[in-house]
Amino acid sequence: MSLTVTSEPSKTMSSLPSDPSSQQPTVNMVIRQDPFYVTLDASALLAVSILTVLGMHFVDHLLLEFLIIAVPIALLIHNDYLNFLKLGPGGTPPTPAGYARLTFYRLFTLRDPFTPPPRDVVSSPSTGILTKLPYRPGPRPTVAGLAPQRQLNQHGSVECYNRLRSALENLSKKNPTVFVTATSCLEKHGFALFARHPLNVCGNGEIVHIHSSDRSMHMNLHPDDIKEILEKGWGQRHPMAWTGWVRAPLPTTFTMIYAPRDESDLKIVCQIIEAAIWYVIAEKVEIELD
Repeated sequence: MSLTVTSEPSKTMSSLPSDPSSQQPTVNMVIRQDPFYVTLDASALLAVSILTVLGMHFVDHLLLEFLIIAVPIALLIHNDYLNFLKLGPGGTPPTPAGYARLTFYRLFTLRDPFTPPPRDVVSSPSTGILTKLPYRPGPRPTVAGLAPQRQLNQHGSVECYNRLRSALENLSKKNPTVFVTATSCLEKHGFALFARHPLNVCGNGEIVHIHSSDRSMHMNLHPDDIKEILEKGWGQRHPMAWTGWVRAPLPTTFTMIYAPRDESDLKIVCQIIEAAIWYVIAEKVEIELD
């Protein structure tokens, strides 16, 4: 593993979360989003028809109109809330209050997660390091959710997850004054790599966290590198990394990287994490796989 320090300045991080246990089991779970639909058999359809007719004769028209509109809306919200819970644990509490907050954020989310963020000419480091990535084979996975945001298909292999985690833990052990591994500050569940002295600070110096359910990951990257990743199909921007008059809960550089499916994907993902390290601490690092 080679570690080359550039002349970019750094900031001292005040504190870090405690180091998680060295071996945390991966989670195998089915992540799905169910469409909203209502099925009525003959008896149920007859009951609804009778109630509607009775309501037209014995219920105030305004109240009846309200009920006709409110019932399907309530069912739609209930289905959407269940889909939120089915994404599994993440940075948002799985409660009605957490769901309500995400519903508000939906008003401002990115409409196009495949357009790179604007480039800041005065930012440091001044450029990215990814060049000529290969195109990711196959179509993009289906992605759902805000926080959590997860892949619904093309989940990464457990072997790739374990090898990547081991490589990041080894990187931290070999460079204990530069890196540390701990539970994600942003996800509050799952494995993450932190920088002790981040230049660009997000989540207490968090560089990357990996979701144990689908094995996808989130990280901050230079806009140059995000452009390359989007064009080659290796990830997409987080929908809550918007710009506008309402302050976004995440920086514009926050990006989802799809789960590595095989050895070839894993090598590319390691290059992308190296680029995330470069953006956070302005140091070029090589990640070694076992």
